[in-house]
Amino acid sequence: MSASATKTGFSRAFWVANVVELLERAAWYGVFVAITLYLSRILAFSDIEAATVSGVFSAGLYLLPTFSGAYADRIGFRRALLLAFGLLTLGYGGMWLLPTLLEGADLVTYGREVEFTGLETSSHKWLFVPVMLLVMVGGSFIKSVITGTVAKETTAANRARGYSIFYALVNIGAFGGKTVVKPLREGMGNEGLVVLNLFAASMTAVAFVLVLLLYKARPGQGEGKTIGELWSALVRVLSQGRLVLLIVIITGFWMVQHQLYATMPKYVLRMAGEDASPSWYANVNPATVVITIGAVTALMKNRSALTSMTVGMFVMPVSAFAMAAGNMTDGSEILGMHPVALMMIVGIMFQGLAESFISPRFLEYFSLQAPQGEEGLYLGFSHLHSFLASLLGFITSGFLLDAFCPDPKTLTEAEQAQRLASLAGSGAMPEAYAHAHYIWFVFVGIASVAAVSLVVYGRVMRGRQ
Repeated sequence: MSASATKTGFSRAFWVANVVELLERAAWYGVFVAITLYLSRILAFSDIEAATVSGVFSAGLYLLPTFSGAYADRIGFRRALLLAFGLLTLGYGGMWLLPTLLEGADLVTYGREVEFTGLETSSHKWLFVPVMLLVMVGGSFIKSVITGTVAKETTAANRARGYSIFYALVNIGAFGGKTVVKPLREGMGNEGLVVLNLFAASMTAVAFVLVLLLYKARPGQGEGKTIGELWSALVRVLSQGRLVLLIVIITGFWMVQHQLYATMPKYVLRMAGEDASPSWYANVNPATVVITIGAVTALMKNRSALTSMTVGMFVMPVSAFAMAAGNMTDGSEILGMHPVALMMIVGIMFQGLAESFISPRFLEYFSLQAPQGEEGLYLGFSHLHSFLASLLGFITSGFLLDAFCPDPKTLTEAEQAQRLASLAGSGAMPEAYAHAHYIWFVFVGIASVAAVSLVVYGRVMRGRQ
């Protein structure tokens, strides 16, 4: 135990690391749950452009941590955290300032919807990309450094409790970050999507100050593998056919899971109206995981990891179908809610249940497919499925939204008026939204193919053992 251990049995570095992780998660999830809305409503990106940029953003955050973690081992955790929170504060601050700096970014009103316009044909909006890179690189350090701190600042006697505290604070931060989005939008309209970045920047700035003043970890600078060694390991992972195949199959699950951020916010606001609360609906996922994870673990304790994952994979098509079902009614409220909003919540609950079956067991199974003695190194690349799912899932979402649930500002004035009247309870939605639920049918198909593929994969792998 570190010499700076407190009466709780954990060192000051442990507590500082966990508190700044909470702040970073609040910043990240608050921004990310609304990122496609920010890009389209504030910076005038099309659905396809916003989805592509967001997908690259998310993908980078899944690919980079192993490499940035190696660099953090070299320069020391304290310097790495200061670098990370410095970049994050600059990045989120840039996202806050960018709309007011861009030429022609004026606020106008369409019905009840407020948007920045004037950037549709301007290349200036692409200045978001270098700002995004600051957040992506800064964020990539956090997971590896914080989890590394928890590992170094605990002992065999209290490590389980240490990680329990870590995961609890991660979820508190994520829940809190998503929760602030709705009050900002209600109080400020779409301008709240801009101010949200100021909230995020303030969280990471506070984290920077806490690390600067309070964080002192155990010596460790110069440890770890080089970037070259990690790159060689990635090449070896990609040369393992069974690992690559497993990653591709599980990518199908995560493609659907990522629609919580890629498709759901825009879909709900366009189909259920501005009073809907997509950021709050997103919190149904972690709440469901927390509620069900214990029961699912107990239920599947005598089953193989592959069996548990397969059950979860077959739950995902049910999730996507429930999300589609909201637009397959006459539009009348159910339990006081718009059917699109209600069935979205139901679908997200099934999504959380599927995650309880899959996520805890995937790392276990992935490690068993790695060469003996290299499990730890290979696990560093276990999130390659999320890298692929971010790219494929977000880009697919952009094209599907554009085809079946387009941005209202692309409609004629008559169609915009018809949509607003429909949301007020008078008449049907415009023809442009008649098949909006087809978006979710596509993800029903993706999830179903992935589930069947995992069954086939399991049988083939058993035949080779």
